Amino acid sequence: MVRKLFRNARIYTPRDLGEPLRGRDQGSLTAFPEGALLVEDGLLAAIGPEKEVLDRVAGGQLCQEVDLEGMCVIPGLVDPHTHMCFVGTREREFQMRCEGTSYLEILAAGGGILSTVQRVRQAREEELLAETTGRMRKAMAMGTTTLEVKSGYGLNVQDELKMLRVIDRGARLAGADVSPTFLGAHAIPPEFKNSPGEYVDLVVEEMLPRVSQQGIARFCDVFCEEGVFSPDETRRILRRARSLGLGLKIHADEIKDTGGAKLAAELEAVSAEHLLAASNEGLKAMAEKGVIAILLPATALSLRKPYARAREMIQMGVPVALATDCNPGSSYTNSMLLVMALAVLGMGLSAEEALVASTINGAYAIGMAQKVGTLEVGKQADFVVLDGETPWIIPYSLGAQSSVRAVYKRGERVS
Repeated sequence: MVRKLFRNARIYTPRDLGEPLRGRDQGSLTAFPEGALLVEDGLLAAIGPEKEVLDRVAGGQLCQEVDLEGMCVIPGLVDPHTHMCFVGTREREFQMRCEGTSYLEILAAGGGILSTVQRVRQAREEELLAETTGRMRKAMAMGTTTLEVKSGYGLNVQDELKMLRVIDRGARLAGADVSPTFLGAHAIPPEFKNSPGEYVDLVVEEMLPRVSQQGIARFCDVFCEEGVFSPDETRRILRRARSLGLGLKIHADEIKDTGGAKLAAELEAVSAEHLLAASNEGLKAMAEKGVIAILLPATALSLRKPYARAREMIQMGVPVALATDCNPGSSYTNSMLLVMALAVLGMGLSAEEALVASTINGAYAIGMAQKVGTLEVGKQADFVVLDGETPWIIPYSLGAQSSVRAVYKRGERVS
């Protein structure tokens, strides 16, 4: 048995209550100002006041003892919405948006998602793997130890399956815990521009069965938005996904209120994501069904749109999670530190609420709360050592990577 003691730490962690935290619990943390962690074979064997943990160690043999010098320790961050599997960048489109061209106008002109689709289709699998793995490793260096990665830049059977293989392989190479999501309904590909209904048929009748047979994807997502997939099309796709054993997610109400939040509640999806334009009716329905709101403040910042109404969602009882939306178009970042800072400074969350949203609630949003998201006995020893005394160092330092002193995955230092 490999036993490691991490002592002299200020530990802040949510508690896993068996469901996502919401309302008053959204900012609830347990603190051990003079704390310690005992790790056995990559799992937490003890956590709490240092004296109590040392009593547990007494008489046992340690392989390593680490003095954390009074620094703040938080759970490894969880990023539950990313599109990290892609090649290339889209700086020119960013410039166009800054000059006043809308996201939907760029998409209608063949840019946006479709320009990345062309590059992913042309890319060799090893090239796509190298870029994807590199992004995963950079995210881990900034404290993200668990993440979701979506497909959605293939938009045909062959390349969607290629993306899911790359996501699976990249996770193993990077050493991260990754939840793969099938997002074949991300956009209408050029070859179906004049017959979008036929593409929906392809997703439902051929893509989803092949994805299920492949056995990599854990969830299915749909971009439910004006000019992309309608609520009726989204409903059809997700019902088929559920019949094949996949969990459900929806890109909902990002640009216009199309009823995506309400649909997520109707289908009892695990999460609805973006929600910049979601109605009160939709959000209340989500609260009633416990659908997690995954909010993406870096995307709102990049698109120069108002942030999602996080404060109101929490007051309504909607469990809130945060994510980077890492993608080459609207959010070219893999830093959850930046996202947390924006949530505090731009959306009105406390650092404690942002931490819950970036750990346990994110873990529930991707079906991994049984092993990550909190620092509790039996869970993986995934944690971040901050260069400060409390989680407030993250927004205080404007999400700078310098706020991270060390990152541990299953008790092993990875950064």
